[in-house]
Amino acid sequence: MTDAHHRHESPTEDNPGGTAEIRRAATRSVTPRHAASLILWREGRQGPEVLMGLRHAGHRFMPNVLVFPGGRVDRADHRAKALSELPDVTRTCLERQAPPSLARAIGIAAARELEEETGLVLGRQDGKRLLPDLAVVEYLCRAVTPPNRFRRFNARFLIAPAEAAHGSCAAPVSWRSCAISASRTPSGTRSPASLPRCWRSSAAGWR
Repeated sequence: MTDAHHRHESPTEDNPGGTAEIRRAATRSVTPRHAASLILWREGRQGPEVLMGLRHAGHRFMPNVLVFPGGRVDRADHRAKALSELPDVTRTCLERQAPPSLARAIGIAAARELEEETGLVLGRQDGKRLLPDLAVVEYLCRAVTPPNRFRRFNARFLIAPAEAAHGSCAAPVSWRSCAISASRTPSGTRSPASLPRCWRSSAAGWR
């Protein structure tokens, strides 16, 4: 979240499936906001693991639910610089439902939200500016919040290997095991086939 009017919010306020969705939808149609989540994964002792955070038990909406780092795409993401650009396959997948400028901004937003919410850097810090390494990011899936919600997100879930990120976690996150064997992403690299199951735990009720 980089826009000035969002600075008072918690870093996780705009997570897809967040607290703003407890309110009923207005009578007018609510347009989904573009959002991105980044799923870091690694090979654990019992198979693939993903980095997730646990929502506080006191939250009225989805308490004690595991979520991936993520949030809305900000205006600044469209003009942000990057250390490298998205792979062709990832870009093509994103551009099925987004123009090229938005597809790139989604990748930028995913890396930015990871740094804001966990302290982990996917790329390099240039002073206070993050230069994301988009070349390691792959596309997983897209989810749109149902129309009966007050706030809606058109969220893209991206994945990257844990070794591509560096730094120390500054948030209560942990590695969670996924119990299904690995498969292949659209580009052919190995990633957890169980990620959609884990994703459903963070986006319950989505379509």
